Amino acid sequence: MLRQLCCAITALVGCVTIAAAQQGAGAAGTWNATTTIGAKDSVGPTYVLKIAPDGKTATIRFVRRDPIPTRIVAMAGDSIVIETGPYPSVLRPGQTVTLLRTVVHYNSNAMTGTFEAKYSNGDVVKGKTKARRAK
Repeated sequence: MLRQLCCAITALVGCVTIAAAQQGAGAAGTWNATTTIGAKDSVGPTYVLKIAPDGKTATIRFVRRDPIPTRIVAMAGDSIVIETGPYPSVLRPGQTVTLLRTVVHYNSNAMTGTFEAKYSNGDVVKGKTKARRAK
């Protein structure tokens, strides 16, 4: 009986490990993203999000900028929470984004979600983001 229980637990742990790896792999790749800001959805900066195959690390690259290391804070089901920063602001020259927190949901080749950018002067900018998986 104990041997059967040990085998069942080992099989369950293996299934959970495989599922976690597949989950990260589902979001892995390159995503071309756009942002909108404010009540009237003003067009914001575009960026490229690259999620590593292991689903644990990522980078964000704004147009004409170097890639910025990005932390994957949580990944479950179809949801990802990522944090980036600090980095020089794209929208506000001379200011620093201390933290960009993005929450997205993905389905196959589409990703949608929201973001909140906190600036060093205390300002907070909120908006939406959409992305398509690069081909």
